Amino acid sequence: MLSFTHLYGKRALMLALLVSLAAPGPMRGQTGLGLAPMRDELKLAPGSTHSGVLMLANTAEDKVRVVGEVLDFYLDATGTPQFGPDYGQEAEFSCRQWLVANPMEAEINGKAQMPVRYTVRVPLTATARSYHCALGFTTQPTAEQAKVIGLRTAVQIVAAIYVVVGQPVVEGTVKDLKLEYVPDPVHPQWRAVVTIANAGLMHFRPQGDLEVLDEKGVVVETVHFAPLPVLPRRDQNFLFPLKLTAESTYSLRARIDLGGDEIQEASARVVASKPIP
Repeated sequence: MLSFTHLYGKRALMLALLVSLAAPGPMRGQTGLGLAPMRDELKLAPGSTHSGVLMLANTAEDKVRVVGEVLDFYLDATGTPQFGPDYGQEAEFSCRQWLVANPMEAEINGKAQMPVRYTVRVPLTATARSYHCALGFTTQPTAEQAKVIGLRTAVQIVAAIYVVVGQPVVEGTVKDLKLEYVPDPVHPQWRAVVTIANAGLMHFRPQGDLEVLDEKGVVVETVHFAPLPVLPRRDQNFLFPLKLTAESTYSLRARIDLGGDEIQEASARVVASKPIP
């Protein structure tokens, strides 16, 4: 059974997303990128233009070649960011076609940095809502490195850009709380799953805690919400690996600030029971 209460309050939210992906390590040296800022949160009017600068840094000793790409992104059912050149399901909220950057390909000396200038041009037809897109940079072999056979590191670093047009309101609710068993062969465990629904046109980032209570009402574990955005018009799962070891009946209790005019509380009674093989 899932129950809810609502406590009123206010809090401003800043949304960000940064992901680095690495392939197997190189035989010599190490390739790394740094990017600042890791996000940009913009409030723009239809027909307006914004220009900014990202600082791309080569944190390794050797020269590195980087190639840039304008990307769409979303979070999958496990809360893992997925980046790609064109996700059709994000078209309604994508700012990818508004974004240009320069340079999009360059070589950076070891322990050096390079400014990347970008511009967001909001079309006159843009409606009131929040939009999201990203600018990613991936390492490639330099001309000299391409002549040498061997393992090399490939690193991608991504800066998220959010554009808010007009005054969209936050419309979030806690949709579900449940407990599920993860039969990992090395570290089997229970995890709590909190599903948050965003019915509105504005992204938000939940803040709060999830408590696990035993049958006597004693809190046995508390975990915090990860700093993940809930993008517009979707349900987002938040996964909480737990330390529970005893099969028993528990209560899950969440208290969450969704960034609107209220703080929500939700609770559910759950049973921790391993499935029969």
